[in-house]
Amino acid sequence: MRIGQTAPDFQADTTHGSIRFHEWLGDSWGIIFSHPKDFTPVCTTELGYVARLAPEFAKRNVKVIGLSVDPTDRHSEWAKDIQETQGYMPEFPMIGDTELAVSKLYDMLPEEAGESCEGRTAADNQTVRTVYVIGPDKKIKLILAYPMTTGRNFDEILRVVDSMQLTAKHRVATPANWQHGEEVIIAGSVSNDEARTIYPDGWKEPKPYLRIVPQPGA
Repeated sequence: MRIGQTAPDFQADTTHGSIRFHEWLGDSWGIIFSHPKDFTPVCTTELGYVARLAPEFAKRNVKVIGLSVDPTDRHSEWAKDIQETQGYMPEFPMIGDTELAVSKLYDMLPEEAGESCEGRTAADNQTVRTVYVIGPDKKIKLILAYPMTTGRNFDEILRVVDSMQLTAKHRVATPANWQHGEEVIIAGSVSNDEARTIYPDGWKEPKPYLRIVPQPGA
């Protein structure tokens, strides 16, 4: 799996019924985030936090879908624990990857991993801890992989979505630790002549290759 390639399409059972992934995504941005096993502690906190961020994802036109190597009926039981302990009920769909098909398709498990979730432990599935951000063009925009013992930073994932949506619309890039509303960098593909048209008030230029302007539309 590589940034820039088309995210593989698939049919899967979820807690919201059967879906065809590309059809379900439509013209939205999408986030797939995967889990090695239901009823695991770190993942419980993550699912709760993503449920809490649901309004933030919605206002960015981002659809979220989870995946766990367990059946969907266990996902539904787990969701009750998540609401009880984290204060938020996951309303987004969760894929039941009982045959490991999506995990293999998305390069999270090797082909020789088998064809069933039965008898597998979280340690067996520890590589199923990946985040994929997918654009409306169905291309992979971001890949993050985390170990089982480190909870994912979904505030950072929101920040990256803000950056990608901004840079998809405007010919800019965002610097280290950028937050929405802060200054940005004119993309290297923009000549100075073009930049003068786009930014008639000019820009800061500590180096010829580093041209800094206010965030467009901020």
